[in-house]
Amino acid sequence: MADDPNMFEMRRLEQLSNTVFGVAMTLLAYDLPRGVAAGAAPTWGSLADVYARPLIALALSFMIAGVFWISHHRRLQRAPYASRPVVTLNLVFLMTIVALPATNGLYGAYRHNGPVAILYFSHMTLIASLNMLLWYIALGRDARGRPFLAALVPVTLGVAAVILANINPDYASYPMLLAFAAPLVTWRWTKAEETLPAKDES
Repeated sequence: MADDPNMFEMRRLEQLSNTVFGVAMTLLAYDLPRGVAAGAAPTWGSLADVYARPLIALALSFMIAGVFWISHHRRLQRAPYASRPVVTLNLVFLMTIVALPATNGLYGAYRHNGPVAILYFSHMTLIASLNMLLWYIALGRDARGRPFLAALVPVTLGVAAVILANINPDYASYPMLLAFAAPLVTWRWTKAEETLPAKDES
């Protein structure tokens, strides 16, 4: 497969994705307030009023981006070569990561606003859906395996977050917090499989 001119070496995409994730995750802090309103020395109350919402959005987006970065690199290791359509789909996935600071900035400023919460968690669900689709392609016949199920978890939780954002934006972030369990579950599955005794093929 390495000699097939129609196949793309995903190691090159991995280098690009490291840059994309690194820049996007750094820019999440760009919209943080640079200082408290002038006129008086800041107090704990004024600091909380100014920084609470942006910091909550920053922490949530950074951790979610980290989960997808881990999933993305595990997937590239699983499928080191891919066709041009798959590479294009990976680039679309990275484009949704690039847009993360924009929706994060909106959510940090208007976390309790229904339309903003719907937009933010719809964006998260889109990222999760593309990640799940890429896992499905990478796994091929093993698409019903545990890595795919772990990629499916954030999609389900993202849909739940969008539904909650329509009802009450204040509770929409809670389902996405559970998405951090997906890599942990996969890791536990992998460790469990490593400890299983080898089957006797004789």
